[in-house]
This record gives sequence, C-alpha cells and structure tokens, in this order.
Amino acid sequence: MRKKNVTFQDIADYTNFSKTTISRYFNNPDSLTVENQEIIARALKELNYKENKVAKILASGRTEFVGVIVPNLYLHYHGAMLSQLISTYEDYGYKFIVFSGSDKEEMERRYIQELLAYQIEGLIVLSHTIPSKELASYNIPVVTIEREDRYTSSVNSDNLMGGIQATSLLYKNHCDILIHANSHLSQEVPAYGRIQGFLSICEEFSLPHELYLQDWGSSYEETRELIRQFLETIEQKYPGKRKGIFMPNDTFANILLNLLFQKFGKLPDEYRIIGYDNSPISSEAVLPTSTVSQQIDKIAATAMELLVDQMNERKKRRPVISSEPVHKVITPMLISRETTKVL
Repeated sequence: MRKKNVTFQDIADYTNFSKTTISRYFNNPDSLTVENQEIIARALKELNYKENKVAKILASGRTEFVGVIVPNLYLHYHGAMLSQLISTYEDYGYKFIVFSGSDKEEMERRYIQELLAYQIEGLIVLSHTIPSKELASYNIPVVTIEREDRYTSSVNSDNLMGGIQATSLLYKNHCDILIHANSHLSQEVPAYGRIQGFLSICEEFSLPHELYLQDWGSSYEETRELIRQFLETIEQKYPGKRKGIFMPNDTFANILLNLLFQKFGKLPDEYRIIGYDNSPISSEAVLPTSTVSQQIDKIAATAMELLVDQMNERKKRRPVISSEPVHKVITPMLISRETTKVL
C-alpha cells in the first residue's frame, strides 16, 4: 500500500513544536535557533519526510526555476556553458528550463512567455535575438552572457584581449598571411572585440591579413559546407603560403581541422589554426587545437551569482532594485596546443 505522506502536523507532534515553528523551518529557517533547526532536521530524517514541491510553490509563490535561452546546441561552447550552469544546482538549488533559440524574434518571445508561465524566478540569455531593452522590460532578474547588454546585467569574456592573444600566437608562428573568420557583428556585441584584437595586432606589426566575414549558417551541416568553401577560397588565394587562421570558436576550428585531415591526412605545415572558447572539442580533436579559454566555468558561476543576488533581493520585504545593470568581465587565457606548433 502507498505510504502516507508526512505532514507538518506529524512533524510538529514528533518534535513537540507548533506547526508555525515547522513552517518557519522551511520558509525562514534563520528565525529559529540552530538547536531547534537541528531537532527538526533529525525529525525529518527519522520520519523519512519527502518535501512536497508543488505545495511549497503554491504556498510561497517561489518555483526555484531559472529559464535559459541559448542560440543553439551544435556549437560546443553553448553545450559546455549549459552544463556549467546546471552544475550550480549544488550551490543554489535552482532548476533550469532550457530553450534552444531559433533566430526568430517571435518564436523566442513565445519561449519567454512559456518560461514566465512557469513562474521562473530569473532568466539567463545567450541568444542574440531579443534586444536587451526588451529583456529588461519583463520585470524579472535577467543576466546575459556574451551578447548585447546595454540594459541587462551581464558576464562577458574580455574579447579584445582574447583577439590579441590569438593573433599574437599566429604571428609568432611566422605565418605569411593571417586570416580571421567571423560574422558581421555589431560593435555592441562583445565578440566584436575579437575582430578589433585581430586588426590591432596586424596593423601594429604591418602584417598581411584578411578579415573574412560572413553568415556561417544555423546548423552543423550548413556550417561545414561554408567552411569547406572558405578553405577552398584561401587555398586558391594563398597557395604555398603559411596561413595563420583564427576561427571564431572551437567548433569551427575543429571542422576546419577535420577538412584538412580528410584532404591531406595531416595538418599541412602551411596551416596554423587557433579557435576560441576552450570548449571540450578543442582538447579532444584529432589534433589538440590551440584556443583562447573564456573560462566557461567562471562565466557560468559569475552569471549565476549575479542572478541569485538579484533574485534574493526581490524576496526581501522591502527590496531595493537597482536601475543600473552590473557588467562583469572575465579575463581570457591563451592555450597553445598542436595546431600552432611546428610538427
């Protein structure tokens, strides 16, 4: 037979406390002495109490849900970031409802309405589709990661420094031509700093270079074909020259590396490759790939810390909601591996 659920009254009878005291243990434990908290905690274990989450949500109005919107999951960076965010459950106890973006504003607005219907307590956004001004208008705590963030609190990597680190490493490999592949980015997007870093080193040392900007598709298959065309173009344009190629992320760098291995059976000496992010694919590639680490774990931890601070403030009897967003910048780290070494 199904066992009877343990109620607050059962716990009160077992401990000789009132139901009000038991309720305070769950909703405001700091209002009890440490000794009384320990008595109730032991009772819960001895009674094999299982918390009724639905009842708690109905009573408190707090769901302990955080919404997350990522642009896609085929880029290893987003998968790694999502994994790090979810791992913060151990620290904060928040659960996550995740939507993968569609690059369509109306669809992502539907995602947000769905999340709001679940009474999420906060929102983390990596997708670039919805402007930060609109995100801020939803009147819930919002933290964005690596995207336009004028009106929202955010955590970003120092992309300018990362671009300088990546380009400097290719320069030290004595490349004849430096190439940076990226998208047509607004200057408000943090990743634009990678373009600036690339150009600043090339101009400072008068290095032959090319900035290769285009749309790279919205699926792995599309991206692979476009990178194949990119490779074909630079092979025809720079035959016999050592080409130092700075790819916008580790997934793209890995696709380029695989295409070269499929064609030549190795990484030819006239190619040097560096990616960006230090997502797992960079170390697990057929040849460990040089990259710039954004320190994904630190970005995720900092984003959750910012969000939890906002959510906790709103739970106070007299919350003080800041009108100014908080922006955190994480220092990147250069990681040199086999794709930028003479083999």
